[in-house]
Amino acid sequence: MKKLKVTKSLVPNLLTLVNLFSGFAAIVYFSQNDFQRGALFILIAALFDMLDGMVARLINAASEFGAELDSLCDVVSFGVAPSFLLYKIYFYQFNEIGILLASFPALAGATRLARFNIQLTNLEDKIYFKGLPIPSGALTIISFSLFTEFYSFGNQAITGYLYFILVILVSFAMVSTAKYDNIPRPSKKSFEQRPVVTIIFILGLVLSIVTLGKLVFAFMMFYIITSTIRQFYYNFKESLEPEEEIDDEIDSEPTPFSD
Repeated sequence: MKKLKVTKSLVPNLLTLVNLFSGFAAIVYFSQNDFQRGALFILIAALFDMLDGMVARLINAASEFGAELDSLCDVVSFGVAPSFLLYKIYFYQFNEIGILLASFPALAGATRLARFNIQLTNLEDKIYFKGLPIPSGALTIISFSLFTEFYSFGNQAITGYLYFILVILVSFAMVSTAKYDNIPRPSKKSFEQRPVVTIIFILGLVLSIVTLGKLVFAFMMFYIITSTIRQFYYNFKESLEPEEEIDDEIDSEPTPFSD
């Protein structure tokens, strides 16, 4: 009888499964109309989603299996769970059409992860992602649901329009080819590579904590909008320059949009 072989990849994979469990717990709480506790479990899932990759690279245990498992768990925690929240909070009133609209973030998130997996060339930590990362999309949706509780727009119709806009914006951002910054790592190297991004991230994190989450949605919108504008600027600049010059620049000097 062969002994069960325990490898060092077990630790990051268990952290990944905690991510999945948290996503499942969030769905259960959303089904019971306990939106705050469900949102908390989405945040816990995001924390373990960040930790599993960091631990895997720290102990040199990154693997293709871990990457695939991570994507499967992310679909549930950051795709299905936020979409279910959207349905329970607002889109339930539109019956079958509401089910379809609420599912857009889950569908877009799954598509984005599939694209990410087939384009994955190495298991190193990336500075930029193509398309809005699915955890960021989930955080935007969760923070908006809390944002509407903090601030009253005086008209439910306005809130409804904002939900429609949010679903389209987040879903499109995830399947787009715009480059979005990865979360800066707490290291000297990360700060030297991207000092401005690191400072903005730390500032946003501190303000979000100080305001008890009231500024999380504003920070997420800033992140999405500035990344999109930056991509449009780069595309516009590229369209104005001769192809030869663009090729030379890409070969000689890496840009913020180079992988």
